[in-house]
Order: sequence, then structure tokens, then C-alpha cells
Amino acid sequence: MRFRSWSYRFAEEVMNSKFSLKQEIEEIIRAVDLDLSELSRPRLNKEFEKEFLERDWEKEPQVFEGPADPQAKIDFLKDRVGVEVAFTHSSFIGIDLLKFQTLSYSYLDRIDVGVYIMVTKDYRRKLIKEYDQPWSGSLTYEKVQDYLPHFRSAIQVPIWIIGLEE
Repeated sequence: MRFRSWSYRFAEEVMNSKFSLKQEIEEIIRAVDLDLSELSRPRLNKEFEKEFLERDWEKEPQVFEGPADPQAKIDFLKDRVGVEVAFTHSSFIGIDLLKFQTLSYSYLDRIDVGVYIMVTKDYRRKLIKEYDQPWSGSLTYEKVQDYLPHFRSAIQVPIWIIGLEE
């Protein structure tokens, strides 16, 4: 699978300092190769999960310490890099971004950088129109690019934004 990326608060430079992890994430994205006619959101999530777990990423660590909360988890964590794979509705953008911020600047101090993976607008359109897949309302790379600068005072952690393309 191809992708494009955008760096918020010098995230790509932080990832370059963790170059092996950056390469690993890029390998994971390229390894996901599914028939577009079968590319549902749950299926794509499962494929990403399989690839991350094969490379020893921690699955769904809690964002907060204390009692487990099923809603307060990030998808993957490894060596101070947190990953959120976002094929959900676009209304979750604020929650996802706050997870990165909480893991970075709160008392947890568990990540140096977040990686936020979603589809591009064109890719989503193709999945809907050509393959009749239910991707309407899903978060897009372009929406994150538009919204994230407005959260500049609240979201201070570097975030590497990745948009999946065909």
C-alpha cells in the first residue's frame, strides 16, 4: 500500500531519530495488500493489527494509569512511539489527538511522538464509489491536516500523519 505523510511539530524529524522504527512502520504499511473490493474498515484494522503484532508492538496499552477503561487505549506502542490507526468516524479526531497528548505530556510521559494512520480523501472516495465499501464519514488525511493546526495550543506532541493511498 502506498502512503503520503505530513509532519506536525517536527514529527518526521523525531521519527528520523528513531529511524529503524520509522522504517518498520513504513514496512507495515507496504505489507498490507488487500483486494480493494474486500477492503472494509474492520478488515483493514485486522491487517494492520497483524502486521504490528508480528513486529512486537504492544497492543492497546492504557492511556491512563488506574482501572482499565476500554475507551482509553491507543492502538500500538513501542519504544516511545504511539500509533493510532484511525478508520473510524471523523468525529473521533479530538479523542485520538488527546490520547497522544496525554501519553506525551501528562504524568505518563510514555511517548515522544505519535503516528496517526488514516485514508486519504481520494482513496476513501474510490472505496465508496468503485467498490461500494462503507467508508462514508471516515476520517481522512486531509481533515487531520486542516484541523490539527487549530489545536496548536492544546496538542503539543509531535504527530506524524500518514494517509493511505492506493
